[in-house]
Amino acid sequence: MGILRAVLSFLRAFFSGRANLAAENVMLRQQLIVAHRSIPRPKLRRTDRIVLCWLSRLWSGWRSALLIVQPDTVVRWHRQGFKLYWSWKSRKKPGRPKVDQEIRDLIRRMCQENSTWGAPRIQSELALLGHDVAESTVAKYMIRQPKPPSQTWRTFLANHVGQIAAIDFFTVSTIGFRVLYVFLVLRHERRRVVHFNVTTSPTAHWTAQQIVEAFPLEEAPRFLLRDRDGIYGQNFRDRVKHMGIDEVLIAFRSPWQSPYVERVVGSIRRECLDHVIVFGEEHLRRILVEYFGYYHEARAHLSLDRNSPDPRQVSATRGRVVAKAYLGGLHHCYERGAA
Repeated sequence: MGILRAVLSFLRAFFSGRANLAAENVMLRQQLIVAHRSIPRPKLRRTDRIVLCWLSRLWSGWRSALLIVQPDTVVRWHRQGFKLYWSWKSRKKPGRPKVDQEIRDLIRRMCQENSTWGAPRIQSELALLGHDVAESTVAKYMIRQPKPPSQTWRTFLANHVGQIAAIDFFTVSTIGFRVLYVFLVLRHERRRVVHFNVTTSPTAHWTAQQIVEAFPLEEAPRFLLRDRDGIYGQNFRDRVKHMGIDEVLIAFRSPWQSPYVERVVGSIRRECLDHVIVFGEEHLRRILVEYFGYYHEARAHLSLDRNSPDPRQVSATRGRVVAKAYLGGLHHCYERGAA
């Protein structure tokens, strides 16, 4: 069949006055026929496919000249090239520019830290930070809440920490084996010990009087956290109720439910009382006064961003470092002197 096509093509070219061209065409076709018999599926490079597709667009009789591939194959190559061309053209996506990663991270951060905020609120906050972002863009990158938003327990407690105080007793043995009782009142907000006192025989009436002395001039907190010790009798409860304070009782034998005041008691023992011998009630009172001076003015607390209850200012000078001793040199506070 291939030979017959070559002969017919030669005769057409010969009678049209192009004998040399016809002979060359027949010679090339015959060699292609031989090559096709030797290699049934010749391997074509990408450039070969491009040339065949280009010729098929320029020459109407390209189908009659194909020997090594089928016409449908060339058409398929052309379609594939068309797809690749438009994929290359579409690499630069039209439309709005891509939102910076910094803005996207900021939107997600605001969603996590403010569970009640919507897209308009976050957009307003971004505008105040100098980011001009559309509300639809903010809504696109917001974190989807699986349930109605609610503040976390940490946020809830932080909102009420200024209205919470805790009280507790702890005992101290003297050199003469007497037992002294120390009563503490702690405000949660800055971990300040607002009142303490020492006695040898605590009663409900004495404890109620300590609450009055701890919160004068209508400075009482909204909630008072305490354990279920029997020392807090009816007299104490009536006085606390009269002051407008709600008592919050922890579970039986669960000191971890009042962690702040328990931590203060532990600090007093580890940092002070474990290193001294108490001679009596007045001696213990003087020791605790000096310790609480150190505790409020100098001691750094992790929960207060590594600062003291009475915040210390970061020194801006480069003067000589001076140490201030507390409790006879048991603890020190370091500050920079004048340059």
